[in-house]
Amino acid sequence: MKPFARFSPGDATSYVQVAPLAVIFALFLVVPIATIIVVSFWDYDEFRILPDFIWDNYLYLLTSKVTLATYVNTVKYAALVWALTFSIGFTVAYFLAFHVRTQTWQIVLFVLCTIPFWTSNIIRMISWIPFLGRNGLLNSTLVHLGVVDEPLEFLLFSDFAVVLAFVHLYTLFMVVPIFNSMMRIDRSLIEAAVDAGASGWQVIRNVILPLTKPGIGIGSIFVVTLVMGDFITVRLMSGGQSSSVGIAMSNEIALLQYPAAAANAVVLLIVVLLMVAAMLRVVDVRKEL
Repeated sequence: MKPFARFSPGDATSYVQVAPLAVIFALFLVVPIATIIVVSFWDYDEFRILPDFIWDNYLYLLTSKVTLATYVNTVKYAALVWALTFSIGFTVAYFLAFHVRTQTWQIVLFVLCTIPFWTSNIIRMISWIPFLGRNGLLNSTLVHLGVVDEPLEFLLFSDFAVVLAFVHLYTLFMVVPIFNSMMRIDRSLIEAAVDAGASGWQVIRNVILPLTKPGIGIGSIFVVTLVMGDFITVRLMSGGQSSSVGIAMSNEIALLQYPAAAANAVVLLIVVLLMVAAMLRVVDVRKEL
């Protein structure tokens, strides 16, 4: 038989070093998630939460057409926002990494991109309302120039406004990791591709894009997870006319239906984890860490 490994002082030191992080991880991640899972199996009525073990909360979620429509709408927002933030983020990162020659100007322009983050999300969302409203700046300008005969109704309190606000809020989460990946690319690879006769689009498609996949993966995880869990943006920018999983949970909490909200949170967590797992199978983000 293989003898037991001896416990050395070095092992004790390792455990002591890991212990604080393990305690924080357990207290602020494992315990809350475990609590949500436990509560999701409880029963409730109009006035009370009843500790129990029932499947009714999950059966309702998995069989309700309303729940399915809510999740489909939330995934739709995530897909649209991801496509737009990726397009904008890749373009901005490419410009900063390959067309801005000096590091000073790269820093200046990068800080310029972060200016919207100097204010809260709520203020940035509210700032769109006077711009997109029926009598807002954009509609007034379009009517004055004769582009449209009457104000456009879809600009505010619609899916368009929700997606626009999401893109405004989360594009920087895509710019930063993609820019970081691009700055790590060996410029000699690009020069070799150009010397071999590759056009600009071929260099982007065959050299830059594959080498920036880790950054794209990290940015995608940030954007998708933030959009899937958001509820205040959908509520404000849709005027209460659109639904999302976050809004459903917020309404359940407001009605003191904590077990139903907990079950919804567990299902949402599983959906998001599956989406992240799918992205990790496509892109190895460890190269960026």
